[in-house]
Amino acid sequence: MKRYFIHTFGCQMNVNDSLRMSEALSKMSYVPTPEPENADLIILNTCSIREKAEDKMLSALGRYRAVKASRGAILGVGGCVAQQEKDKLLKKVPYLDFVFGPDNIAKLPEVITRVQEARERVVETAFVDSEEYVFPRADAETSRGKVTEFVTVMKGCDNVCSFCVVPHTRGREVSRAFPDVLVEVADLARVGLREVTLIGQNVNSYMGGISFAQLLLRTAEVPGIERVRFTTSHPHDLSDELIEAFRVQPKIAPHFHLPVQCGSDRILKMMRRDYTVEQYLVQLAKLRAARPGIAVTTDIIVGFPGETEEEFEMTMQLTEQVKYENQFSFVYSPRPKTGAALREKEWGLVPHEVKVARLERLQKLQRRISGEYTQSQVGLDVEVMVEGRSRYDATKRFGRTPENRTVNFDGDAPAGSFVTVHIERATPNQLQGKQVAVLQGPTVAPPPVELTVPLHVPAEA
Repeated sequence: MKRYFIHTFGCQMNVNDSLRMSEALSKMSYVPTPEPENADLIILNTCSIREKAEDKMLSALGRYRAVKASRGAILGVGGCVAQQEKDKLLKKVPYLDFVFGPDNIAKLPEVITRVQEARERVVETAFVDSEEYVFPRADAETSRGKVTEFVTVMKGCDNVCSFCVVPHTRGREVSRAFPDVLVEVADLARVGLREVTLIGQNVNSYMGGISFAQLLLRTAEVPGIERVRFTTSHPHDLSDELIEAFRVQPKIAPHFHLPVQCGSDRILKMMRRDYTVEQYLVQLAKLRAARPGIAVTTDIIVGFPGETEEEFEMTMQLTEQVKYENQFSFVYSPRPKTGAALREKEWGLVPHEVKVARLERLQKLQRRISGEYTQSQVGLDVEVMVEGRSRYDATKRFGRTPENRTVNFDGDAPAGSFVTVHIERATPNQLQGKQVAVLQGPTVAPPPVELTVPLHVPAEA
């Protein structure tokens, strides 16, 4: 058996892409290995959202060069950096064998065969026309034994925010037909999965024959599925219809990742984010009214070109006002071909040490707020979907609440069960407790169910 190792950087889209790569490799008689030193094939699935991610990729390539030298391993780079750099990566890294973009995962077996048999160095980074694009699909049998899985519903982004490289690395928005999504979800449910996460660069703008709100509602109705999640969203697509879906369907998990990026309207305009802070807060208030207790998380960029100390304080005030459950915050880094990179000198560069100092202040504030949320759970009984053993202590179980809070607990319920856990301790990042009741056991490959979806959408939809 040939062995492979995939090193994944970046977002959940990349994680999902790595899963689809694994399925393609299994059909070529490759088996995974947790140790790159034992691999015959190493793939780095890369992210280019931030410069640091690219630096990590190049550092990892340097480490894996020794494996190539000692074992003759094939070395490839996929993902967004591959799409961005194309054949320049082969020139920059002379021991690299192949480069392929996100649209070309289906060609991975062909690429590897060309490397092995023709001794070529291969580049496959052409975007696939939207009419011909085939979405990567989770293989139900490969997912058997899992509890949760990603399901791709769209790819690409049309917003062209001035800081973001996604339109250049993932292409324009393409939505997957909703019957295909629902059939995939049903296949996953038949092998015992209890939760699916619908993913895309901007899922709220989904146009696969029905609205995204309708897609969520239909997904929640698939027999066997108990929780539906999604990521990621743009505030201008947070429609009243989507908010209403949270109110009427409890299987849609009460967690919403809604990137605000900044607390200054001036900076938001420079970022090409077509909303104001006030508009963001109005929609957020509607969401919280429709689903009390919903956990809201966000993304924030610190030190965008031209950001003043006063504007950074606006971001701090927004964080305090909204009280995000958590946030992913980063210092601004220029990305190739983006509007901000082209105009950053005109707008005014924020010194690196200033950006870092601001980020540390923001993250300190968020840790305090996150800690307040988790401490408020101590003494409560919460519902947890069991996902398996804890990564930190093999004697404990691990799962998440509907709000996506991580829980490590004493218990014996198998993966796929829903249990009640009494929370005894908390840190800003996780809850700890003990199992006190089993609410629902795992499903074991229920008999096939007929999933009926219309082939044509009524005009009013």
